[in-house]
Amino acid sequence: MHSWNSISAQISATTNTPFEIKESRSIGGGCINETYSISNGARHFFVKLNSPDSLDMFAAESAGLEEIRQSGAIRAPQSICYGNNDEMAWLVLEYLDLNSGVRGKASRLGEQLAAMHRLTSPQYGWYRDNTIGQTPQINSQSSNWIAFWRTQRLEYQFKLAQRNGFAGKLQNLGEQLLSDLDKFFSDAPPSPSLLHGDLWSGNYDYDDKGNPVVFDPAVYYGDRETDIAMTELFGGFPADFYSAYRYNYPLDSGYNIRKHVYNLYHILNHLNLFGGGYRHQAEHTINTLLAEIH
Repeated sequence: MHSWNSISAQISATTNTPFEIKESRSIGGGCINETYSISNGARHFFVKLNSPDSLDMFAAESAGLEEIRQSGAIRAPQSICYGNNDEMAWLVLEYLDLNSGVRGKASRLGEQLAAMHRLTSPQYGWYRDNTIGQTPQINSQSSNWIAFWRTQRLEYQFKLAQRNGFAGKLQNLGEQLLSDLDKFFSDAPPSPSLLHGDLWSGNYDYDDKGNPVVFDPAVYYGDRETDIAMTELFGGFPADFYSAYRYNYPLDSGYNIRKHVYNLYHILNHLNLFGGGYRHQAEHTINTLLAEIH
């Protein structure tokens, strides 16, 4: 089993309280990290493990959680520490009981996300890059949203797809879409809102008091519609979430088309991470979008 000594030593140093791991329990995680609950009998923490070269990914995730926590709008787990040794990299987070059986209100999640989206930055992007899944996500700051989305989101994924062997039709359609991207946007540029960045149903839950909690972010500042679009991509969120969000922060006209421009980024990322099954979905999405403007 993993040598936990480095982790317990860092927790002790960071929290100024000695911590020795008495119990570690594997928790079913995503497809990227191993996840554990650790305890000394009195205090609990949540730990993510990955290969030693994943340190920067965990550093970025820690910074993203802190950015969301600083907003005061919605709960996210506190990052305790991160580090690595020859064997592994780790990220230690506050342990939240998300399996208490307490059902929170989806309307509260919509309300709190709307409040988070009202926090803005002078520019799109962020002060550091991070990852979307395991794919690098480039966040170089820009004052032009369409240029940001074109180069740092879609073009980046198309180039990656080309390197991964997805050439031909997908790339031709991609070129057409990128050259016509401006046509999907109205005159007024969106506010650079604080975004979760990877907001699907697997990345939120409710704590033991029913408060919404978000985690596993891919934070940056951009059009809030990107977060809402992603909530619709893999099965959708409860109806109360959408009505509460729109009540607190109505969406702009054109969202129902633009959401496909935004979700294409995640579809291409899934193609690059998991392979060919997503190719047809990507091509279909682009064809749908091109049909809107030609």
